[in-house]
Amino acid sequence: MITIRELLNRIRWDREFSRGEFTIGYYDRLAGGVIRVPRDQVRFDPDDRFSFQLIDAAGEPLSIPLHRVCEVYRNDELIWHRARCHAGSKGRPIGRLTTLHERKERRAS
Repeated sequence: MITIRELLNRIRWDREFSRGEFTIGYYDRLAGGVIRVPRDQVRFDPDDRFSFQLIDAAGEPLSIPLHRVCEVYRNDELIWHRARCHAGSKGRPIGRLTTLHERKERRAS
């Protein structure tokens, strides 16, 4: 299996492969689960090989380490996932899937 960095670079630079809609799922410790974001909301800093940036539903900038990426979808089909995606060093499995909208609602309450 290719690394997440290799896959994201292929999505960014391979015109043929990058046709389609991509969704990236990453583990969010605050939400306690996987957050899925469309690829067009993700930004890459050319000087940072270890994370990507996005603006969450609350308008807050986030830097997501690549080791937190759990899954990648192309046209709603899973094309990459980590065999084990954990909540941290304690090794607890990830929780439920959460959207950015649900995360915003959770913060507001």
